[in-house]
Formats: sequence, structure tokens, C-alpha cells
Amino acid sequence: MVYRDYQDIRLSNLGMGCMRLPVIDGDDSRIDEPAVLRMVDAAMAAGVNYYDTAWGYHAGNSEIALGRALARHPREGFYLADKFPGYDLGNMGKVKPIFEAQLEKCQVDYFDFYLFHNVCEMNIDAYLDDAKYGTYAYLIEQKRNGRIRHLGFSAHGSVEVIRRFLEVYGKDMEFCQLQLNWLDWDFQDAKRKVALLREWNIPVWVMEPLRGGKLAKLPEADAARLKALRPDETIPAWAFRFLQGIPGVTVILSGMSSEEQLADNLRTFETDRPLNEAETAAVLALAGEMTRRTALPCTACRYCTTHCPQGLDIPWLLELYNEHVFTGGGFLAPMALMAVPDDKKPSACLGCRSCEQVCPQQIKISEAMADFCAKLGG
Repeated sequence: MVYRDYQDIRLSNLGMGCMRLPVIDGDDSRIDEPAVLRMVDAAMAAGVNYYDTAWGYHAGNSEIALGRALARHPREGFYLADKFPGYDLGNMGKVKPIFEAQLEKCQVDYFDFYLFHNVCEMNIDAYLDDAKYGTYAYLIEQKRNGRIRHLGFSAHGSVEVIRRFLEVYGKDMEFCQLQLNWLDWDFQDAKRKVALLREWNIPVWVMEPLRGGKLAKLPEADAARLKALRPDETIPAWAFRFLQGIPGVTVILSGMSSEEQLADNLRTFETDRPLNEAETAAVLALAGEMTRRTALPCTACRYCTTHCPQGLDIPWLLELYNEHVFTGGGFLAPMALMAVPDDKKPSACLGCRSCEQVCPQQIKISEAMADFCAKLGG
């Protein structure tokens, strides 16, 4: 097992993410606990010492299943991470009862790592309003009391949102969990997010290294290009090797849904083989081609915004639209739009086409906004 030094401890480079555990009959709330027990035992035996869960995973059952699996091992033999579920604004103000319940569900007296979950456009104001909700104050108190050993945050928000969070709480943040992979390095501006964290000397934990499985299996022609460079490497391993070469990346979380996926990942992380310069360039070029197959070619020149009678931030909306189309749905675009007034959402587009008259890329913006609304469900 490859390890990375973090403060005064060593963490396995591969962490077991528990958002996609094996389930029964396709029901996300019914975890196959015997399979989870075998997977945790195998991971522990192979040297994996980092395990990540959250309040909302598997309809609240991930913490319970993982707690039962880890309870069969010495407490000093693993590092457990959990999160305050601020992705749901209804949880704001409930940090104490949720934290206490999480300890009980996980069958532990403390968390090695604890995170503000999913800092984004939708919840940044609530996270920063500690006078009203007290989330930060309570978590800092638990850290002083030894019930949290290391405090950090996860983020799906923009660079600007992450910057706002760091300007208030950055001095106390010990790590940050990002959606990071070779496709999102440019597509979701992950490169700039990593650079911002480097400015703050905050190490990176990786989530979605395979982008929900999208990077685990590529079209035959795309896979052949990578195989030509590393014939002995599996396609999923390319994603992990890319991440092994990024300075500051410490833990790479993989949500494994089967014992076979775990075995494959354990074989990959027996060695540290980061991509070289030519291989990195090849995989990023492939990422650009993959996203351009569906993405509208907006260059954010902003000519359109000066001609929009509604004052819509069209480049940003097209960026969200491109992500939503490429992913085939998902939560990122709806989540970001929750923070936007109704008169600035795609549905506010009048279809007047004034923006299209000045678009150098000749994008049919009004049609994209209408399609965006349809994909969002109205």
C-alpha cells in the first residue's frame, strides 16, 4: 500500500469512500452488510487505514454499516472521517444533535477527521453565519475536547465560494476534499481550486476520482490511446496515477461497490506510478475532446451579457448547462441554481435572441436555456 505523510501520521493513499457500498436489489438504503464486512476486512489487511462516511450516504445507513464493520478492528488501527450535513439547509442549527448521533451510529468516541460537508453556492452564507447557526463554534469546541482530531471541509462550489470560506475559516482548516480527476481538472476548474488550497498550505483529499465511474470505462478508441502509452495499466488506474502526480494530494477516496472493485484498486495502490509529463498531456487532451463532444463552445467573452434585457449571467449558466449535459444530470447544477434568484435562472430567458446577435461563437443561447429548463424539470 502506498502511503502519504500527513502531520505526524501516515495515511493510506487509497481511502475507502462509503457513499457507494454494495446494496441489496438495487435499493440504495439496503446495504449488503456481509459484503461490507468482507470489504473492510480486506481493505484493512491490505493496509487501507482511511474510511470516509457521511450523514446522508445510503439514506443514513452508511455510518451504521461502516461503524459495525470497523468495530471489529482495534480503534487505533484506522482513521474515520464523517461530516456535518450542511448540504441540507434544514440541518443548519442542528450541529450538536447530529454530531452526537453520528458518534453513536459509528460506534466511536471521536472522529479522526471531520468536515463541513459540501461547501457550495447554496449554503455558503449559512456556513459563514456562525452567529445564527453556530456550526463552526461547535466543531471547534469538539476539536478542543479531542472529539475531532482534524477539521476540514469538502467543496463542490466554485473557486470564489471556496475562497470566501477560507477567508473566514481557513486558519483552522487542516484539509479539503475536492472533486478531482483528469476530466474535471479543466472542466470544473479543479486546477484553480488546487492552486488556491496550495496558497493556504491545505492538503487535498480527492473525491470522485473516477467521476462516478465515467472514467473507469472509456470508448474503445479513447482507451486504445491510453493503452498505447501504458499497455500494462488498467483504464481506472489512469485516473489514480494522474492524481498520484499532483502535489498536495494525500488521500484518494474511491467509492467501491463490490469486492472486485476493491481488489482492483488494492492492486493499483500497491505502487506509486504517477503519470509523466507526456502521459499527463495525453490524458488532459483526451479530457478536452470528451467534453467538447457535448459542450457549447462558450469562451466567456461576455458580449452576450451586455445585450441581455434580463441581466442573466449567460456564461456561467452555459457553464452549468455544459456540466449538466455532459454528466447526464446530477446535483451540481440544481444545487448551484438554488442560490440564484428566480429572475436570474435559465427560466428567466425571454428567448429574444439579443445575446445571439453578438455571440462570436454563434451559440444558440435561447435554445440552450430552454433545454436547460427542460432538463431541470421546468
